[in-house]
Amino acid sequence: MRELFKYLKDYKKECILSPAFKALEAGFELLVPLVIARMIDKGIPDQDGSFIIRCGFFLAILAFVGFACAILAQYFAAKAAVGLSTNLRHDLFSKLMHLSFSKIDEVGSSTMITRLTSDVNSVQAGVNMILRLFLRSPYIVIGATIMAFLIDTRSALLFVLLIFVLALIVAVLAYSNISLLLIAQQKLDKITEAIRENLSGTRVIRAFCRQEEQTGSFQDKNHALFLAQKKAGVRTALLNPITYIVINLFIVQLIRIGAIQVGNGTLTAGSVVALYNYMSQILLELVKFANLLITVNKAFSGWKRITDILHMKETGTVTEEAVPDPAADLIVFDHVSLKYHEDADEVLSDIDLVIKEGETVGIIGGTGAGKTSLAHLIAGFYRPTAGQVRILGRETKEYKPEQLTDMIGIAMQKPVLFQGTIADNLKWGREEAKDPELMEAVRMACCENVLEEHGGLQAVVNQGGRNYSGGQRQRLCIARALVKKPKVLILDDSFSALDYMTDRKLRSNLSTLSERPTIIMISQRTVSIQDCDHIIVLDDGRMVGHGTHEELLQTCDVYAEIYRSQGSMSETEGGVAS
Repeated sequence: MRELFKYLKDYKKECILSPAFKALEAGFELLVPLVIARMIDKGIPDQDGSFIIRCGFFLAILAFVGFACAILAQYFAAKAAVGLSTNLRHDLFSKLMHLSFSKIDEVGSSTMITRLTSDVNSVQAGVNMILRLFLRSPYIVIGATIMAFLIDTRSALLFVLLIFVLALIVAVLAYSNISLLLIAQQKLDKITEAIRENLSGTRVIRAFCRQEEQTGSFQDKNHALFLAQKKAGVRTALLNPITYIVINLFIVQLIRIGAIQVGNGTLTAGSVVALYNYMSQILLELVKFANLLITVNKAFSGWKRITDILHMKETGTVTEEAVPDPAADLIVFDHVSLKYHEDADEVLSDIDLVIKEGETVGIIGGTGAGKTSLAHLIAGFYRPTAGQVRILGRETKEYKPEQLTDMIGIAMQKPVLFQGTIADNLKWGREEAKDPELMEAVRMACCENVLEEHGGLQAVVNQGGRNYSGGQRQRLCIARALVKKPKVLILDDSFSALDYMTDRKLRSNLSTLSERPTIIMISQRTVSIQDCDHIIVLDDGRMVGHGTHEELLQTCDVYAEIYRSQGSMSETEGGVAS
């Protein structure tokens, strides 16, 4: 809870004024039964119309002032709650952006989305309700009980018993509902995951005519969420009928006791009406308080899920910049193995290699051989589970992420562009880059025709680059990596959507880069890497070959088989430019 208050520190004034105005409203509300009692006991028996009018005018003033106080309380509560959710959402998003790939894999993207949206909204609603009702309801209940004692001690004892019984009912129902609400949130995670997966794969679903199957799967998950929410809702729905039954039983007893006392002359009719009104106020406030507890339960379950992310710690977080050794080899894999999860199989096993500065290195292997995993280890996205990955004499885990980012440029296996312009996307590589530098990177990446077709550097890029073809996205992503002028350039299967002619021209351009980066080129095609200084062949996570194209044809059966399966096609096939 102390951490939650941290997000309200900029809204101390609102957190004080909102409950204060609610307390004022409650105070005016407690005066209403006394005024009505005076109207019944004095105005009606004496047939004093002016007194009744004055009392009515006073009630109108109480209503108006109470309404104004309620509006102000709502304004300050909403301001504080929205401010809290804004800051909380910002910190949560910032935390997610700085999590390592392994932590992101552990949490899951669908859960992250739910926590950024539904859970934060639950916390916002809970804070709003607490500021408005957490003090008001007890204030009304305690105030009504005190007023009852001032009117009649014997009748007021019923109020004490009523509050105890209702508080017990509310506590039992609220406590038993917490676990049900957590289960419902977990079901909502599954719904979010299904929606995200189906939206991203909608073309595949339609291509294989699996709409009905996916619709059925979604309906199953949706029905599970419905049952979980229904179970929690049934528990919540019991609150009102039970409390109303209890309160009405107490009202019957109150009226019975009041009638006897009125008959004895020890209590006036107006006092009985006032006691009835105070008991009704207690009923309404306890029902409100019960609903508040339900909202707060949702808020606390959401807050717990949010803090699980905020408190997630990376192992061995680096706080100081490592000092590279310029004399050391650029990249060294020292008997490296990698598992994505503790109980998973190794995706890389005992990788031992050295990459020197200025070399062009090719990596090839079948699907699932571990090519991208090896590139991710160099970029520091994952840490090896065994062995060491060293860059310029330092382990990757010793570098701050910003240091690795400055040294390494990468064009991912899946080309991703962001909404904006082409220039905006290219400047992700280096924000201060000027237009001539952007155009040079565009030329090197063979995508001048992309700019000509779409309208230059200021051409619009839709979300995910949907208005560009696969080959155009790949070349723009390569250009973005080139803008950075990195020490190490990783091209993770970035030529897969390119025709052979564009592939050849792009490789030729890379060989003429003035900054001469070390290039690590991952590819499925031997033609794309056969001119590399040396080639690494992976098979089922193991390095089964290492050498030049000619050497591997003689010494590595896996490489020779890949070359034979596509070699003749590589030499002759052109293909349509993407």
